[in-house]
Formats: sequence, C-alpha cells, structure tokens
Amino acid sequence: MPTARSLLDRVHRAAESAREVTDHPVLEAVARVGLVAYGAMHLLIGWLALQLARGARDTDADADQTGALHAVAGSPGGRLLLWVIGVGMLSLAVWQAGEVLLWWHGLLERERWRRAAYVCAKCLAKAAVYAVLGVTAVLFAVGAEYEADERLRELTSQTLRFPGGAALVLSVAVAVVGVGVYTLARGLTGGFMRDIDLPAAPDRWEPLIAATGRVGYVAKGLAFALVGVLLWQAGSSADVSTATGLDGAMTAIAAVEAGPRLLTGIAVGFAAFGVYALARACYPDRDPSS
Repeated sequence: MPTARSLLDRVHRAAESAREVTDHPVLEAVARVGLVAYGAMHLLIGWLALQLARGARDTDADADQTGALHAVAGSPGGRLLLWVIGVGMLSLAVWQAGEVLLWWHGLLERERWRRAAYVCAKCLAKAAVYAVLGVTAVLFAVGAEYEADERLRELTSQTLRFPGGAALVLSVAVAVVGVGVYTLARGLTGGFMRDIDLPAAPDRWEPLIAATGRVGYVAKGLAFALVGVLLWQAGSSADVSTATGLDGAMTAIAAVEAGPRLLTGIAVGFAAFGVYALARACYPDRDPSS
C-alpha cells in the first residue's frame, strides 16, 4: 500500500506536469486572444450602454455580455468570430486556473494555507468567469442564443418556489454585492495592476494602463453591486421582475433623474476597462500575488 508521503509526491509530480502544460507558449498565445476578446466585449458593452443612455438603443441588444455577443454575431463573419472568442476565452480560463498549480501546495503548510487558499480561490473565480463567457460564445456560435436577464429571472423564480429558496437568493445577492465591492476596491487601490507584467510594459504606458484600469474597475464594481441590490429586492419581495443582470442594472440607472449622465459615466468606465484588458493582453501576468 502506498504511504501518504508517496501519494503526496505523486500529486506534486502530476501538478508539475500539468503546470508545464498551462505554461506552454501556445496556450499563452491563445489566452492572449481571449484577453483581446475580453477587452473587445467590454468596449461593446460600453457602446451599448452609451446607446441606452442616449435613448437610442436597439431593443435586441442588451448592454451586457450577451448583448455584445449578439453584436458580434450580427457582424460579417460573426459566426467565425464567436468561435475565436469562445476558444480564446476557454484557453484563458485554463491558463488562469493553471496558477492554482503553483499555489496549491501552500494549502498543506500551516503558515501559508490562508494566503494560498485566498490566491487559489481568486484564480479559480477568474477562471470561472472566463469559462462562462467562453461557453456562452460557443453556444452563440452554434445558434443556441439566450438572454442573460431572462435566464436569471427564470432561475430566481424557480429557486423561490423551493423551501429556503428566498434565503438562497438573498445569499447570492449578498455575494454579488460583495463581488461588486471587491471590484470597486481593486479599482480604488490599484490592485488590478498585479495582473500586468509591469517589467515588460514600457514605463510611458504604465500611467495610462493604471488610469483606464482604475476607471474601469470602479465602473464595473458599481454596476455589479447594483445587480446584487436588485437581486436582493427580488428575493425579499418575491417579485422576480427585479431579478436582472447587468443590462437590467444599466436600465435601472438610466431610469433615475440623472440616469443618462450616470450611465454615460458607467459606459465610459466599461470602455476604459476594455482598453485596460487589451493592455493586459499585451503584457499578461496571471499571478495575483505578485
């Protein structure tokens, strides 16, 4: 029977082998394509939000990720572009998740396990976001389109029918608000710059990267926090019409008295995040601890 030590050694060797795969230059190159797609999607979301702020939005194009993919699908060569986006985003998810292979052994060390757990959770969360976007793009590429807001309302309605469903919806709402606050904090503190390979980036570009990232993260944080607030309203009132995603949050902003001006600022912020993501594609660093 193998001892615990020998089993651990095998796990270490397997992790090292997997790490070599996720460090392969080809995977990183395709992951860069995913980062370019990620940036372009945010530029499109910014444009769609600006149209909503001006009151001139196409009703078929939501100001969110699915709306951006709809816009891509309707462009010349859209089906091919969707496949490129899907493959790129899925590769980006694998590349990002590969950072866990460097940190997981810290979970076995008493002095480092909290830090290692935090870093691993952050890497996996990022990878999950990229993977969802990649799968969504592939679904659009094969013609299986859907609206994120409608799907969220359906899931919320189904959840509320079960015992304890309201508590679950409220818990998810709190988590979404937490993500928004965390994103906002990253923008205010400049923590997002850890995702940029600063030694490789020209010094003259660092202020621009920092400025666009700061504006982008603050705008995204505010928008996602509002998504959580609207979901909380749905859970506490059982009115699923308020359960909505990013497009619904944009629409809610536009509906207030100063909404068009506020939404214009959010739109600029999402576009700024797109520029930051494009800069990250040029100088990527997946290590959130650096």
